[in-house]
Amino acid sequence: MKSRLAAALAALLFTAFTISPVAAQQRDANDRPEVREGQTRAAASRQPARQRTPPAPTPEQILAAAQEQINLTTTACQVSEAKLLGKTATNTTIYEVACGAAPGYILETKTPPELTSCLVLAHSAATARSANPAAEVGPQCSIAANTDTQKFMRQYAADAGVPCAVDQTTIRGRSSDGGIVYEIGCSDGPGYWIKQNGTAWTKTPCIQVVAERGVCDFTTSAENAAFVKTLLAGSEASSCNVTEARLMGQNANGVFYEAKCDGADGVIARLNTENVVQQIYPCATAQQIGGGCKLTTAPAAAPTPNGGRP
Repeated sequence: MKSRLAAALAALLFTAFTISPVAAQQRDANDRPEVREGQTRAAASRQPARQRTPPAPTPEQILAAAQEQINLTTTACQVSEAKLLGKTATNTTIYEVACGAAPGYILETKTPPELTSCLVLAHSAATARSANPAAEVGPQCSIAANTDTQKFMRQYAADAGVPCAVDQTTIRGRSSDGGIVYEIGCSDGPGYWIKQNGTAWTKTPCIQVVAERGVCDFTTSAENAAFVKTLLAGSEASSCNVTEARLMGQNANGVFYEAKCDGADGVIARLNTENVVQQIYPCATAQQIGGGCKLTTAPAAAPTPNGGRP
């Protein structure tokens, strides 16, 4: 059995920063030196450059500066659009960047630059506002290309090989290795947890997530039961109308599922790594298989005859 994902998840915590708007960074016109009596405006204009209001950077300069900072990170983002948000109290600069078809970031020019995913920011804000509609949520991504977070997570599901029609997505948290875990809901079956490892993705069926004490909000017990019903097709337990199911675990011999059958004795099924049934154990005689059936009530033991053992 894989290590329990749920035990590895931690709350999403991100660095908070206060941004001074770009306009506030420019010197107010009242701070410019006044023209003294007898002094021409031309002479006044020759005051040291440091006393003049610096020109605002052009969109091209902002994009180039943001790309330069992105290049100092391990993120392969080709900046398609950038917005200068302002400076922090520690004089770092904050940008929002869009990365073409990939999710964008809020970027802070620390050493090295610090990135916070627009997906994570949106999730954190939604979580905070669900608890308190007036909660302060800090800077959020506003570039149009960054605001459809569901689109990006549906693409993640496709990249992870999730074999269903995705209808719901969310962020579950961070795993112990720092990776972000996403929950994917399916309109045509049980969902998954997915996580990116470098350039590769892993997906964990929700029936396994539940077995490892995780939570799948978008998958019902009926959907998990229907999934196990498909696994039993072609086996001696194919007639079982599965009403409940659970993943029991796995060992060198295979993966074990329990199925509760409507109007019949439940079963434990052992499958190989290709999800092909290798053996069926009726619950009535499967007490030694992983602690026996939990979903099906075992038949009561026969009473001992008068006079002791026969």
